[in-house]
Amino acid sequence: MASAAPPVLRIEEFITALQAEGWATCLIATPTAASWIDLDAVSGQTGCLTRVHSRPPQQQESLPRAEAVVAAPVTFNSLNKWAAGFSDTLALGVLNEMLGTGVPIVAAPCVKSVLRQHPAYEPSLLRLRSAGVNVLDPDAITIRAADGLADFKWEQIAAALRDATGSNVDNPWSANA
Repeated sequence: MASAAPPVLRIEEFITALQAEGWATCLIATPTAASWIDLDAVSGQTGCLTRVHSRPPQQQESLPRAEAVVAAPVTFNSLNKWAAGFSDTLALGVLNEMLGTGVPIVAAPCVKSVLRQHPAYEPSLLRLRSAGVNVLDPDAITIRAADGLADFKWEQIAAALRDATGSNVDNPWSANA
C-alpha cells in the first residue's frame, strides 16, 4: 500500500528489490499517490493490476492472498485514518481488514517532524503497534534524495519485512549497503 509522499516516486525500485527476494508483489495506492506514479508501468512490473478504487461487486477481481503487507510510504493523514478505522479509500479499507488477519504488516511513515508533534500522531502509532503493526521510525528510514525530496532507505524497510516474516533470503540490497 502506498500513499502520496515523495518516496512513492521511487516505489518501482522497492518492488524490484522485493521481487529479487522472491516476493510476488501487488500495489494498492491511494488516489493521490496513484496520480504521482505510472500505474501501467507498476502493473506491468508486478503482473498484478495496480488498484486504486474498489470495483462494483459484479466486477470484483480479487487480489491474491497476502502473506505480508508493507504500507510505504504512509502519510500522516493515512496513518491517522488507518488507526481510527477509516476506510474511505481502497488502500485504507484493505489495511483495516488486514489488521484482523494475523498477516505481518510493516508501516513506513513519511511524516514531517512538525506533524509528528500533533496530538493525534502518537496515539495513532500506539494503536497500530498494539494491533501488531511494525511501525518504523521515520528518522531511521528517511533520507534526502539528490533532488531534495524525501526518500526511503528501502533496504531497511525490506529488512523489516524479512524480520516480520522470518524470511531468510539473499539480500539484493547488499551491493548497495
